[in-house]
Amino acid sequence: MTTETEMWAPDETIAAPALPDRPRDVEAERVLVATAMQQPNVVDELGAEGFDPADITTDAYRWTWWAVEELQTQFKAGELRHLAVHRLLETWHAEGRMATRVPPVEHLLDLYQQAHPGAAAWYARRITKKAVAARVVALGYDAVLKGSSPAFDEDTDVAAIQADLDGVVRAPDDADMAPIGDLLLDSLERATTPPTNEQRIPTGFMDLDALLCGGWAPGQLVVIGARPAMGKSTVAADFARGAAIKNKIPTLFESLEMGKDELSDRILCAEARIPLHHLKQGIVSDVDMARAARHAPDIAAAPLWINDGALLSLPMLRGRIRNLVRTQGLRLVIVDYLQLMQAPKAESRQQAVAEISRNLKLIAKDFGITVIVLCQLNRGPEQRQEKKPMVSDLRESGAIEQDADIVILLHREDAYEKESPRAGEADLIVGKHRGGPTATITVAAQLHFARMIDMAGT
Repeated sequence: MTTETEMWAPDETIAAPALPDRPRDVEAERVLVATAMQQPNVVDELGAEGFDPADITTDAYRWTWWAVEELQTQFKAGELRHLAVHRLLETWHAEGRMATRVPPVEHLLDLYQQAHPGAAAWYARRITKKAVAARVVALGYDAVLKGSSPAFDEDTDVAAIQADLDGVVRAPDDADMAPIGDLLLDSLERATTPPTNEQRIPTGFMDLDALLCGGWAPGQLVVIGARPAMGKSTVAADFARGAAIKNKIPTLFESLEMGKDELSDRILCAEARIPLHHLKQGIVSDVDMARAARHAPDIAAAPLWINDGALLSLPMLRGRIRNLVRTQGLRLVIVDYLQLMQAPKAESRQQAVAEISRNLKLIAKDFGITVIVLCQLNRGPEQRQEKKPMVSDLRESGAIEQDADIVILLHREDAYEKESPRAGEADLIVGKHRGGPTATITVAAQLHFARMIDMAGT
């Protein structure tokens, strides 16, 4: 029988797992540094290709590389570079800049003779590969420590681990750098070649496509703002239908407000022109059912995924997107809506919303996809006489407006005035369009069919 003393005895301390040896390639480091001593120009050549000398794990070799980097402008053909390197290392050591012991001059001479001219890039790749492996090992160890800690927090810790993992595999910033001469031909070709569905995602509305130069672009964060009951979810479903059903573009719809069954009902009604209230009552006519049967195969074959989980955090969204981009070629994500997302910990609600907004933009950019996020507006429109929303009405954070590439505000006059002469119309007010014009696009609001469509005569 367990005694009271044994029952309340403290648990044994769980020792942290031992960190494995860091992956490294000392031979590659030695040969690469020797080659740099003989051919100092490889320092600049490899640097332009993204090589980081901090990936050299042996202190003596790393400091030797930095010495060559410092002296390369003074080197002349035929000069014994190991002597100059030795003198500079001694100077750095005397100044306290370098704590590592200076290698004897004989060792530098021996190193100098181990160069492999012409193979520097190959050895640099070996070192970089080991450095990436070392970061992965360290990240795995950090993940074990976080997961084993009693203070583990699924939001902050998982987000930090995923961000670190993305940093491990992300290409260097210089990898996207190019001289203007290499880019000019592509610019000239784009000037005479209309964009295709490979470069743009059709919105489903002709006038909006024309304004946006063919549709949504990769890397864009699009914000759809409106007051409640204006039809945000309806127009979001229209964007999803335009991409996935009409153009077979892989699309993810994250519905935090509406269940996936209800969203499926709305998409069927919109495609087959079935009154939504008839479907809800189960009294759809035979004629409408026949039309639904004709549209069902196209809807079923559409690359559209719907998730209606009540909780959606940034780490969950990034992980889901990463998987669909890799396995399905995902190009469009719609989030309905921003204020219902699980906010990261922050000092204020405004800072939390700003964090969500910024990360949605980074997701769009990192994965090369379009992210459309719905957003509630504050009560500003209702306090104005004409009720039209403005970009400044975006609720809770000015960062949403700042991060967005496109801001579209949805407005219906008949939502405020039932007898309005514009009943059945909706305005898509493009209030911000980074790099393009702004305008108001008028569409027909067929809310009984759970859809909005182009106006007749467009």
